[in-house]
Amino acid sequence: MDCKEALKETEGDFESAVDFLRKKGMKSAEKKASRATSEGRVFVTTDDGGKAANLVSVNCETDFVARTPNFEALLEALCAHVARENPSGVDVMLEQAWADGGTVSEAVKGTVGKLGENILLAGAGRLECPSGWVGSYIHHNQKVGVIVALETSKSQEEASEIIKQVCMHCAVHNPAGLNRDEIDSETIERERAIYKDEVKDKPENIQEKIVKGKLDKYFAGICLNEQPWVMDDKSSTSAAIKAVLGEDAHIVSFLRFQIA
Repeated sequence: MDCKEALKETEGDFESAVDFLRKKGMKSAEKKASRATSEGRVFVTTDDGGKAANLVSVNCETDFVARTPNFEALLEALCAHVARENPSGVDVMLEQAWADGGTVSEAVKGTVGKLGENILLAGAGRLECPSGWVGSYIHHNQKVGVIVALETSKSQEEASEIIKQVCMHCAVHNPAGLNRDEIDSETIERERAIYKDEVKDKPENIQEKIVKGKLDKYFAGICLNEQPWVMDDKSSTSAAIKAVLGEDAHIVSFLRFQIA
């Protein structure tokens, strides 16, 4: 019926009818923009022979729409865009030119017009590792996705399994950063203040030692390299990687998105 209306409004001009439908889709998207988007999917693609991977997270209103061919086509196209343009974030990406014309934002709004639900690009990123490999993991519910770049001298075949395990580890434990220096200073000082208050009745000469121990434990819980390894909690993630791939192996970066 929308197509019929478009052709009637444009007196049968197909190209003008397409423009009419696009504009109508934009208006529809604007009306739906305030509606909650608690469903959706994460999606990943790899390229450069395993040296790079692209991850996007797209929210929608219902699980039904998240599993439609049009929604999946949008996910694939968004990952292809990330592979080409390597945007620094979602806001930047939405303003970038879309391969089929217009902007990424307009392409997303066009899909809103097709599917009749609010759709939100929640996350997008690309990792590259010329001196190693990039692996990925998508949880079975398709709502948690991780990509990990790991530097190693080993072959892709030798490294692929441990990289996938690191991705699974990130999916489960949701690290806040790779190392301590990635945790913002305000967060650290807030934790330190809490610990200082907890030990204020202890002898002064041991207070700082206790606070340091508590901070070490805190960092071990949130920093990927220090977290207890998902496959064996007696080892840290970093140590587990080196045990498999050698001392030169280390995680360069990771990216994790979750539909919530």
